[in-house]
Amino acid sequence: MKRTIIKINEDLCDGCGLCVKGCHEGALQIIDGKAKIVNETYCDGLGACIGDCPVGAITLEEREAKPYDEKAVMEKQFHACPGSEERSFAPKTATNEANTVISSQLTQWPVQLHLLNPEAPFLRNANMVLAADCTAFAYGDFHRRFIKNNHIAIACPKLDQSKEIYVEKLTAMIDHASIQTLTVLIMEVPCCGGLMQMALLAQAHAMRKIPIKKIVIGIKGEIQSEDWL
Repeated sequence: MKRTIIKINEDLCDGCGLCVKGCHEGALQIIDGKAKIVNETYCDGLGACIGDCPVGAITLEEREAKPYDEKAVMEKQFHACPGSEERSFAPKTATNEANTVISSQLTQWPVQLHLLNPEAPFLRNANMVLAADCTAFAYGDFHRRFIKNNHIAIACPKLDQSKEIYVEKLTAMIDHASIQTLTVLIMEVPCCGGLMQMALLAQAHAMRKIPIKKIVIGIKGEIQSEDWL
């Protein structure tokens, strides 16, 4: 089948190995001093490793390749993935213990990106938040900080299927719905970086260019970084 997959320019590759660490599916290894795809069925074609390459040796191309095998990747990587590591910690103490009912700030339905129609009227000229599933559970003030005055789509870059459809939907939101901004909200765990890569791919495919903000949430609920790209 023909699909998008990474391409490595061995003339540029210096064998630093950063892309291997950035490939959470385990598709890459350093062999004879160069990065190589050791199993193309492990490469999802999103290119999360591209940003880790300091010499620009990795790009995306569309070519004949075996289909991405998400099930095999999950079986291979589940116990090794840092994002799956079990941890336990005490919750933060709230500053206000009053029994105050906090109202939902959600103004749309659905919210899952697979179900969201990029042509939905409420997306027209909207400020859009693309949030990894876990962020709403990790960040305590999620509704007030991220949903209020915004529209939202949620997705999991590790567990969801048909990620190419996600890129197409985000591209349509930029070009046809004319969303004004896109805030990508991810967890600090490595596998969450794929969501950011989907947003950047959509921006690259779109005819319009919009501001994109990247926000990283720590597993203990703190905002670790917040940057316009």
